[in-house]
Amino acid sequence: MNAVTPEDLELLRRPLHGFLTVSTGEPRPVWFEAAGDGTIQLFTEPDALKVRRVRRDPRASIVVAAPVGERERWVSVAGRVSLEPDGAHELASRLASRYWDLDDPARAADLEAILKTDQVRLVIHPETVRRYAY
Repeated sequence: MNAVTPEDLELLRRPLHGFLTVSTGEPRPVWFEAAGDGTIQLFTEPDALKVRRVRRDPRASIVVAAPVGERERWVSVAGRVSLEPDGAHELASRLASRYWDLDDPARAADLEAILKTDQVRLVIHPETVRRYAY
């Protein structure tokens, strides 16, 4: 099946790390957001290695797995990536509140530092979706 299902979205919308792979790169843990249309959004600095790799080969995949202590389950989304110049700071703010306790002054300062830098959005447009549940 090549579409993200409601069950996939239920897992993808949890505050879990995804493992992003871009061409010739090794998987890296990332924050991400799954949209209702199944696209996956991330933010990063415009000169990051993953951005340079995506410009050469605009394909990527992300794998998200349920944590230890839950039944085994994972979702993999692969497809073409678009680089979007807008919306990255808003995405960073949403994800920071999802992954961090922003009442912690150190984390609030970390977010402030991110928001002071240029950021772009990477959007994975699903072409292949695989899943496993045990």
